[in-house]
Amino acid sequence: MALSRSPRLLLVPKTLLFVLPLLLAGLAVAQTQKAKPAGGGGEVDPVFQDYRGVQIGWLADDVRKKLGNPADKGDEQDFYIFGEKETAQVLYDKATRKVTAISVDFVSGATSVITPQQVFGADIEAKPDGSKYRLVRYPKVGYWISYSRTAGDTPIVTITLQKLTGQ
Repeated sequence: MALSRSPRLLLVPKTLLFVLPLLLAGLAVAQTQKAKPAGGGGEVDPVFQDYRGVQIGWLADDVRKKLGNPADKGDEQDFYIFGEKETAQVLYDKATRKVTAISVDFVSGATSVITPQQVFGADIEAKPDGSKYRLVRYPKVGYWISYSRTAGDTPIVTITLQKLTGQ
């Protein structure tokens, strides 16, 4: 007899997988870098500015028009499933209903995994265990972007865009 689980019950643990990188990235102040052009000078615009066309600051209704009906819909966040190996969480400001964060996860074997080159314009040096991490703040546009790849044979890649507090 095979055990089955309700898809609704699986969303709770999966949601925790997506919220945790947001919290960890926010705490990674020591690894935070500010984007600077190669020749020095002022800040550059981020290379990665949207996920599937959705950007920080969009209204929830516009996100849903662009991405379709979420698997789990809420006033403060939507959870999307794009196949078995790609999911996205979009968080909204409760008062304005505008996007404050987008977190995307790709599990091992996913197609079209977003690369560090697509996010930052260059690769990230891997740690000895094979993991990768980088967070860059872009005050000019009002958000930060992080890229995280877990170690191991079945890595999870998480890309997060989040509005800077106070902006």
